[in-house]
Amino acid sequence: MNNKKYLAYAVVFAVLAVLVYLQFRTWQNFDWARFRETRPQKWSHLAHGIVLIYLAYVVRAIRWKIFLQPIRPQATAASLVAPTVIGFTGLALLGRPGELIRPYLIARRQDLSFSSQLAVWAVERIFDIGAYTILLVAAIFFAAGPRALPLYSYFKRGGFLLTALVAGLVLAAMAVHWKGESIAHWVEQRFSHLAANLGHKIAARIREFRGGLDTIHGPVSLAALIAVSLVMWFMIIVAYQEVAHSYGVSVLNIRRSQVLVLMGASMIGSMVQLPGIGGGSQVATIAALQRIFDVPKELAASCGIMLWLVTFVAVVPVGLLLAHRERLSLRKLSAESAEAEEVVPAEPGRS
Repeated sequence: MNNKKYLAYAVVFAVLAVLVYLQFRTWQNFDWARFRETRPQKWSHLAHGIVLIYLAYVVRAIRWKIFLQPIRPQATAASLVAPTVIGFTGLALLGRPGELIRPYLIARRQDLSFSSQLAVWAVERIFDIGAYTILLVAAIFFAAGPRALPLYSYFKRGGFLLTALVAGLVLAAMAVHWKGESIAHWVEQRFSHLAANLGHKIAARIREFRGGLDTIHGPVSLAALIAVSLVMWFMIIVAYQEVAHSYGVSVLNIRRSQVLVLMGASMIGSMVQLPGIGGGSQVATIAALQRIFDVPKELAASCGIMLWLVTFVAVVPVGLLLAHRERLSLRKLSAESAEAEEVVPAEPGRS
C-alpha cells in the first residue's frame, strides 16, 4: 500500500511540476519584488472570508445531521462539528488519504458502521456537485457578470456539460435506489471472473451507496438537503469574493456571479494536489485570474495563494487544536479509515 501511495505522489508531483513550468514559462519577466510586496490591504474582508468558511463547516455538520435523522435522530449538529473540522484538517494536511477521516470519525462517535457513513459521504458529493451546478448555471444564463468575461461561450458549454453530468448522477442514483440489489447482483456476476472478489467489491459499494440514499427520508428531507447545500455554497462564494476584495484594487472587484467561474478553476485544479502544500488548486486559480479576469501576474499569484490559504488551509489551526484536545492522531485516523475501507461486507446470505 505504501508503494502505491508513493507512486501516486510521484505522479502528482510530476504533473504539478509540468503545470508550474508551463505557467511560469509565460512569466519570464515575473517581478518577484513586486510579488513580495503584494498583499491584502483590507484585512476585515479577509477575516470575513475566514468566518464564512468556518460557518460553512457548521452548515456541513447540519447537513450530515439531516442524513443521520432516520437512524440517529438523537444526533446533534453540534456533535458533528468537531469531526467535520478535524476531517477537513486531515484533508488539508494529508491530501486524499485524509479524506475519509470525517466519515470514519462520525461512524465511530455515533456507533455506526463505517460503510454506512462512507455511503453518506458519497451521497454528500452529489449534493455538493448539484448545488454548485445550480448556482453556476443560474449565474451563466441569468446574471450579467459572466457575460462580461472573454470566454463566456466556453462557460455556457461548460454549464451544459456540468448539467448533463449532474443529471446523469441523479439518474444513476435513482436507478441504484430502486434497483440497487439487482444492479449489484448483475455486477457480481459480470465482473467476478476478472479478479478475485472484484465483482463482490463493486457490488458491495453499490449496496453501501443505496444505503446512503435511504438516509433521504422523504420530500421534506430532500428539500432541506438541497436548501442547506445551496446556503453552504453561497457562503463559499462570498468568502472567495471577500478574499479578492481584500486587496482593494479594481481589477479584483469580482462580482459574485463571476466568482463561480474562479471556483470552478480551483476545484478542477484541486484534483492534482500534494499533501500539505496543494499545488493544482493554486496554479489553476492563478491561471484563471490572469487569463480570464486579466489580473497582473504578480497580483494573480498572490491572490491565488491567499484564496487557497483561506478556503482550504484556514481550518488547520482549529482542527489541530480539537484533535489534540481529543487525543487524536490524524495519520493514525487516516490509516484506520483506509484499512476499514478495504473491508468488504459479506455477500447477502453468507456468514
